[in-house]
Amino acid sequence: MNFQRPILAAALFALVSSVPLSKSSASAQTTVDTSVAATVDVSHAQLIVAPPRANWPSYNGDYTGRRFSSLDQITPDNVNQLRAQWVFHARNSESLEVTPVVVNGVMFVTAANDAYALDARTGRTIWHATRPITEGLVDDAAGHLNRGVGVWGSRVYMNTDNAHLLCLDARSGHLLWDVAYADWNRNYGATSAPLVVNGKVIVGTAGGDSGIRGFVAAYDAITGKMLWRFWTIPGPGEFGSESWPGDSYLHGGGTTWMPGTYDPELNTVYWGTSNPSPDFSGETRPGDDLYTSTLLALDPDTGKLKWHFQFTPHDLYDYDATETAVLVDAEYKGKPRKLLLEANRNGFLYVLDRSTGEFLSAARFAEKMNWAEGIDSKGRPILSEKSAKPTPEGSVVCPGFSGATNWYSPSFNPDTRTLYFMAHEACSIYSSGAQKPEEGKTYYGTGVRRTPGERGQKILLAYDLDTATFRWRYPQAPGRSSAGTMTTASGLVFFGDDTEAFEAVEAKTGRPLWHFSTGQSMRASPMSYSVNGKQYVAIATGSDVFSFALP
Repeated sequence: MNFQRPILAAALFALVSSVPLSKSSASAQTTVDTSVAATVDVSHAQLIVAPPRANWPSYNGDYTGRRFSSLDQITPDNVNQLRAQWVFHARNSESLEVTPVVVNGVMFVTAANDAYALDARTGRTIWHATRPITEGLVDDAAGHLNRGVGVWGSRVYMNTDNAHLLCLDARSGHLLWDVAYADWNRNYGATSAPLVVNGKVIVGTAGGDSGIRGFVAAYDAITGKMLWRFWTIPGPGEFGSESWPGDSYLHGGGTTWMPGTYDPELNTVYWGTSNPSPDFSGETRPGDDLYTSTLLALDPDTGKLKWHFQFTPHDLYDYDATETAVLVDAEYKGKPRKLLLEANRNGFLYVLDRSTGEFLSAARFAEKMNWAEGIDSKGRPILSEKSAKPTPEGSVVCPGFSGATNWYSPSFNPDTRTLYFMAHEACSIYSSGAQKPEEGKTYYGTGVRRTPGERGQKILLAYDLDTATFRWRYPQAPGRSSAGTMTTASGLVFFGDDTEAFEAVEAKTGRPLWHFSTGQSMRASPMSYSVNGKQYVAIATGSDVFSFALP
C-alpha cells in the first residue's frame, strides 16, 4: 500500500486492495491495462436513462441532478455491514472535489489537471493522463480544483485549471484535442465537470470573484469546434445592460463554475451563475445585475436564452446560484408539473416550473438570516431598511460568506418525494470599499471575516415536497467538511458529515445507520455503481477515493 498520510486503523483493516502512485512524468501517459476500458461507448440513449442503474455516467448520475440511484442491494437492514473495498490515492491534490463517473466497470476521476481511468472493482489504474498545473491563477482556479469528467462515445472530456477543454480517448487516455476556451485573461479558470448533451460538450468558467465576464459555451464533441457562447453579463445595448455602465460589463462576474442539468423532453439546459463583481460593493453596478446569481434556461442547440430566474438581485453577499438545479416531475398542488427545485445559497429553497420559469414557492431553511425578510409572490427577496448589507466599517450578515448551503450536491428521492441537502448556519462580517479590477488579483471590494466566537454548524435537511415542510433535521458536530448527498431506491441517504466521516441515514426518518471515519476533510459528493451485480458506493475524501461494498 502506498499512502502519503496515515489513515485510521479501521480503514486499513477494511481494505481489500489499493493502487500505487503513478511515477510517470508530467507530460506522460501511463498505460496499465486498456482491456477493461475497451467497452466504454456512451450514447445519448444511455445518458438520458433516469435514474442511473449500474453506470453513473455523468457528474450527477443522470441529467436530472437528483443523485438518486436505482440500485437497492445495500439497504437500511444491511448497510451497517459496508466495508471499504479499495482506496485510490491521487497525486497533485490534497482536497479532491470530484464525483467519480463509472461506465461498464471503468471509473474516471480527476485531480487538478490529472485524469485517471480505474478498474471500478479494484481501484487498479487502467491509464493516467496528466499535464502540469498552471501557475499564476487567481482564487478558486489557483486551488487547481476539478470536479470530474463528461463522457460521450469512447471519449472523455475534462476542464483544466486554466479553462482548457481536453478530449481524451476513454480507452487509452491519449489526448485527442485541446481547446483553450478562456485563455485571454489569467483571472479566468475552470473547476466544473463538463456536461455532455447530444454531441455537445457544455462548459463554464470560474473567476466570479476576480472581475471577469462569465459565460457558458458549447463545443462539438468530435471536433472541438465552438458552437455557441452565452455571455452571462450583457454587453452595451443588450437586455439588462443598464446595470453595467461603461466597460463594467467586462468585469461583472456571473461565472458558471458548476455543471448544469438537462431536460431532454424540453431540450433545455439549466445552468446557474455566480455572484456579481465586485462582490461586496454595488455602487458600480446599479440595478439587478443580470444575469448574476441567476438560473439560466438555455437551448443547448443554439445557446439562446429561454428564460431566467434571479434568486438574489443586486447581490452584495456572494450568494452564487450555482447550486444544483434538481429536475422533478411530480404533482404539485393537485396538478402535474415539471418542477425545478433549488436550495439556494441565500437561505431559501425555491420551487419553479421549469417549462416557463414561473415562480411557485420558496421556503426559508436558514435560521440565521438578516439580509431579507422573506420572498414575495414574484420570487423576489423582501428587503427592508433593517436588512443587513456590507459597510466600510463592517456589518454582520446572515447567512455568511459560505452561504446557507453551497455547491455540495443535494439529492431527491422520488419514493419519499423528499429533497436532501446540507445546510450551513453561520454569519460573517462583511466590509465594502472601492476597488478597480486588475488582472492577477481578486475583485471582492473588499472582504469578509468571521464573527467573533461563532462556530458554524452544518445540518442535513430533508424537505418534503408534498407538505412543503422539513421532514427531519440531522445536526452535525462542528467541523470543516463540505460534502454532498446521494440517495437510493432502498431508502438510504449517503453523505459526508462535518467530522470527516462518510455516513448513511434512513431516508424517511434521518435515523443514522452507518458511518466510516476517513480521517480526511471531505469536499466531494458520493455516487453509486454496480459491477457484475455488486453494488458499490464511492466518495472522494482528502486526496483519496474510497469505494465501499457489502462483504
